[in-house]
This record gives sequence, structure tokens and C-alpha cells, in this order.
Amino acid sequence: MFDFDALSREFPKQTVLCIGDLMLDEFVYGEVSRISPEAPTPVIAAQRSEIVVGGAGNVARNIAALGAKCIFVGLIGADDAAEVLKRRLAQEGGIEPLLVSDLSRPTTRKVRFVSEHFSTHMLRADWELAVPASVEIEKQLLDAILSQIARVDIVLLSDYAKGVLTARVIRNVIDAAKTQGKRVIVDPKSANFAIYRGATLLTPNRKEFAEATRSRVDTDISSAVAQEAMILADCSAMLVTQSEHGMTLVARDGDTIHVPALPAKVRDVSGAGDTVAAMLAVALAAGADWEAALRLASAAASVAVGKKGTAVVLPEELRRKMLPAATLAAEDKIVAPRDLAARLDGWRHEEVRIGFTNGCFDILHPGHVKVLTAARATCDRLVVGLNSDASVKRLKGLDRPVQNERARAEVLAALEAVDLVVIFEEDTPINLIKAILPATLVKGGDYTREQVVGHEIVAANGGEVVIVDILQGHSTTSLVERAKRGHS
Repeated sequence: MFDFDALSREFPKQTVLCIGDLMLDEFVYGEVSRISPEAPTPVIAAQRSEIVVGGAGNVARNIAALGAKCIFVGLIGADDAAEVLKRRLAQEGGIEPLLVSDLSRPTTRKVRFVSEHFSTHMLRADWELAVPASVEIEKQLLDAILSQIARVDIVLLSDYAKGVLTARVIRNVIDAAKTQGKRVIVDPKSANFAIYRGATLLTPNRKEFAEATRSRVDTDISSAVAQEAMILADCSAMLVTQSEHGMTLVARDGDTIHVPALPAKVRDVSGAGDTVAAMLAVALAAGADWEAALRLASAAASVAVGKKGTAVVLPEELRRKMLPAATLAAEDKIVAPRDLAARLDGWRHEEVRIGFTNGCFDILHPGHVKVLTAARATCDRLVVGLNSDASVKRLKGLDRPVQNERARAEVLAALEAVDLVVIFEEDTPINLIKAILPATLVKGGDYTREQVVGHEIVAANGGEVVIVDILQGHSTTSLVERAKRGHS
């Protein structure tokens, strides 16, 4: 495994030159409840619409969302859609747009009609002229592109076959990038991979790969077939994306790497390929190897498909997908008292049963685990109040705690039974109990209900106090004394 945090800190230092077909994506969301009396077609009662920068522009947005800088070269017409795109791109932090206007074509625009309830695309309307750019426009594009290659760390070609990436543009860009030692990633559209020869990495989907290699779509990716395609394209690696079947990368001078798709609740696959291309460019520029870049791309795709419409992936979302739950436990579960209300509001909105217990938890032992698991069994979410270091010293003596409050909180947070840890400064958790008003107040030990701090508050709120029998032979004090004797 690689160090995700170390690698992600390199993202903001990278600049990606992204070239491709810019589009204006509009999503019209509504409900469908009847069939038109005029024709046998469903009627969508439009409720809202969203307009976003799409196509290669969405690749640029994803690059910027990951923290890198993007220099973006695209093509627009001279119409209202072009003006909208220029305004939107100007508002995007991290993107430097270099747009060429072609008066002979409309700005590519796609309007998708989506059933809000079922998240189903019902219809798409396109405004476009999918023909190669003229010689004059090619020259303007190349003038804009070639002057930027020295400024960037990597080049990304996002080909939607709408006219920007002509054979001449592709050839000149790849040759110039190679001359300056810059890697080139291509998200291809042409079935003739030879036009991308000299690129570092091609990223076709399964259907595009099958068409380019004349292989079957429903079979596993053949390393031999991929190697032949790479020889034709003179590229270093071929990455085939396969939706729910994951991704397979075949390196020309290395092993085949397959990464399964991560679990995701799929809401919309629009733009997922853009996210993958952007992630690969940023990761490779930041120093990732093939496998690390592939795993990051898979994680980014799983985040993207869980969002509606053409969406971007943020570093914190990627981090949550990449790192194991135990790694994230501390930042997820340890909250300051001032931040407690926001977490509780969310749980109360979900109408879950909230429980509470507290203690010093200086050296976690089986007795503690029994109390915590028993406490969690009484509720849907368990909040643990943890005495601060100063509080422990007042209660237990100057030689305690053995571990500081942050260490104790992180150990508690790593437990599945614990949903939230709150450190409190007072000697008792009475203020926390007043703030939480738990449905269950759990305490371990030889207590009566009336001896438990906060019992009257919980009872007045309709909650209950639960006493858990202690596990004999286990206590922090005895462990500390034993440790002292062992060192003496």
C-alpha cells in the first residue's frame, strides 16, 4: 500500500494541461406520473434543473476539485451556451481556461431529463456539430496548447469526438509533450488507437477497447490483446475501465493489475469516466505508481457514481474511500463539546436511540469492553464521555492518567461499539448528560440507580439507567499497581 496522505499532499503542487471537447450539461429533474394524451410518451413534470460544465470541462473541474491546477483548452461557438460556459469556468477556482471560438458551430450542449424518484435518465437532447475543427481552428487550438506544455506536469486529452482532438492536434500535442519529457494520458474515443501513438496511457472503457481490438465485449480483458494494441499505439500502458467489474491495467513492460470496483450506491454514471481520467492525471503527476493511481481512480469513480449529475470528487471524499475505517475513526468519532450539538441533531433527525456512558478508560481492559458493548446494546448510537487529563488527576491522583486524553480517546474511537467520544473537563459528566439527554445512561460497577450521576435528568426525559455488572479481576488501578511492581 501507499501513503495516501503523503501522496495527496502533493496534489496541489501539480498542474495538468487538459485538452478536449467542452460541453454544457443541463439536468432537468422531475416526476413522471402520466402518459401524454398526444403521443405514447411519458410526461415529466419538471421541478428543478441544474447546469454544469461537462465533457472535457468536467475533467478540468475534477482536476481542480482534487486540489491541482488545470490549464484547460477547449472549443466553443458564439452563442448563449458559450457565454454560460465562460462564466461558469471563470467561477471555478483552479482552472485557467483558454477557449477558442468557432463561429461555424454551436457550443455542444446536452440536456438530460431525469426522473427524480427513480434517478432514471428518460431522454437526452443534444445540440452539437460533431465534425473535426477546420484547419484555421486547429491552428488556433495548437497555438493555445503548445505554449502551455512547458508550464505543466502532465497532459490529458479528453476525446469526446466533437471536433477538438483532430488527428493533427493529437499528433502535434503528443510529439511536443514527449520532446519536453511530459507524459500524456488519453481518454480515447476513436477506435483507431494508432492516432494516439506515443501517448503514455490510454484509458478506453470495455466497449471502446473491444471495438478498437475487435475482441468480444463480454470477455475478460486479454493481456495479449492489450499488448498488441499498445504496440500499435506505442504507449506504455492500457487501462480498460469496466464499470461494476472494476479496472484492468496492462503495462507494456510490467504485470497486469486489476482493481475491483468499490461498493457504491449508484445514482448516476454521468461523468464517471471524466473523474477517472482526472484522478489518473493528478495521481501520476504527484508521483503515484500504476497500482496506486489505479486504486485512487477506482475509489474516485465509486464516489462519483454515488452523486447525481455530472459531479466532482473532493479530496476528503476520496480519503474516506481510500483509508480503512479504523484509520478514520479518530477524526470521525472524537468531537469537542462545542461540536457535539451538530452531531446529535443529525442523529435526532434520523430518530435513533442515543445512549451514554462515561469513564477515565486509562488502560482499556476486558472490563471496559464489557461495559461499552453492553451500553451499545441498549441504543442505536453510543456517546462516551471521557475524563480529561486534569479531571483524571483530580480523581485518581497525580500519577494518573497513564495515557493522555488523546491516546485514550483514539483507543475508544477504534472500538466498533463506540459512535462518539467527547472529552470533558469537569469531575462529573453532568453537563454532557444535560446536553445529550440520552435515552439510556449506562454505568458499570457496584452502583445503585440513584448513585449514578445524572440519573434524575435521564428519568425526567423518559430515559432509563442501566447498570452493567463489572467483570471481576479487571481494573485499571490493579493493572497500574502490577506494572509498578514489575518495574521495582
